[in-house]
Amino acid sequence: MSGSHSETAEPDLTPMLDMVFQLVTFFMLVINFKGAALDQALQLPVLGSARPLEWKGEYEPLVLNIDADGHIKVYGTVVDPEKHIAREAAELKAQLKAAGQPTTGELPVPVVMRSDKGTKFHLVNRVIQICQENGYQQFSLSAMTGKE
Repeated sequence: MSGSHSETAEPDLTPMLDMVFQLVTFFMLVINFKGAALDQALQLPVLGSARPLEWKGEYEPLVLNIDADGHIKVYGTVVDPEKHIAREAAELKAQLKAAGQPTTGELPVPVVMRSDKGTKFHLVNRVIQICQENGYQQFSLSAMTGKE
C-alpha cells in the first residue's frame, strides 16, 4: 500500500442548500408589506390626541393615501377612486362569501384615510361618499401627534 495516494473528501452540500432555500422562502412569505402601502410623502395633519388604529378584525383595513390635490395613491401610483374602491369592495365581498359571511350591508372593515394636511375637505368628503356607496361605513382619519 502506497501512502502517496490521498483521497479528498468533499462534503455533501445538498442539506445546507436546502436549508438556505427554506429560510429564504420563509422570509419572503412573512415579510410585512403593510408599510409599502403607506405614502410617506404625505404631510399628515398634527393632532395632539391622535392615537393608532386598534384593529383586531380578520380582514385588513382599506388604506387610502390622499395627496394635497385629492388624488388617491396606491403604492405611489395615482388611481381612479371609483374603480379602486369598487375593486377593493368586490374583493372583500368575495372573501366574505367564501368564508360564509353576509355580503350585503355594511362591510366589516374600516377605511383608514391618510390625507395630506393641505387637502381640501370637499375632496376628502368625495372619497368618503365613494366608500359609502360601496358599503364601507367605518372611517379612521390618520394624523400625527405633535411628537412625531
